[in-house]
Amino acid sequence: MSTPTITIVGRLTRDPELRTTKNGKNVCSFTIAANNRRKNQNTGEWEDGSAIFLNCTAWDSEFLHLATNIANALHKGMQVIAQGQISQGRYQDRQGVERTTVELRVDSIGPDLNRYGVDVHEPKRPTASGFAGSQQPQQQAAQPQQQPRDPWADDNADADAEWEEPSF
Repeated sequence: MSTPTITIVGRLTRDPELRTTKNGKNVCSFTIAANNRRKNQNTGEWEDGSAIFLNCTAWDSEFLHLATNIANALHKGMQVIAQGQISQGRYQDRQGVERTTVELRVDSIGPDLNRYGVDVHEPKRPTASGFAGSQQPQQQAAQPQQQPRDPWADDNADADAEWEEPSF
């Protein structure tokens, strides 16, 4: 039997917490709250349905830094889209009552682009001597390169301009 994979859209209820295990692995913990918000057709007002709060974890691996990236990029209140494996666990609380938990082990997550604009970049990776690129010599500021003219991007482009047909 395979573990179910789910996708959830919701808001982070707290800042992601990055910890390192005794084995030296990074793990990030956070909670996503999701509800079925709907517009009441009679009143025209938005109404919140019942909410689900899903505890989530994400791990760094040797080559992937998901936990670290989450801790550096996401914060409380952000609307995110997360996908991962859902699991159920059991434990006894302090009063000896048997409790059930549901957790999402996140494989992918990001901000909801319906709500946010983002500047996506590849983070610098740690190396044995510090961060990648930190030992490189200083370079002079690069001169801006002349970009070819894009007639479609120019609002003042002459619509009646003559175009030369490409030769193949």
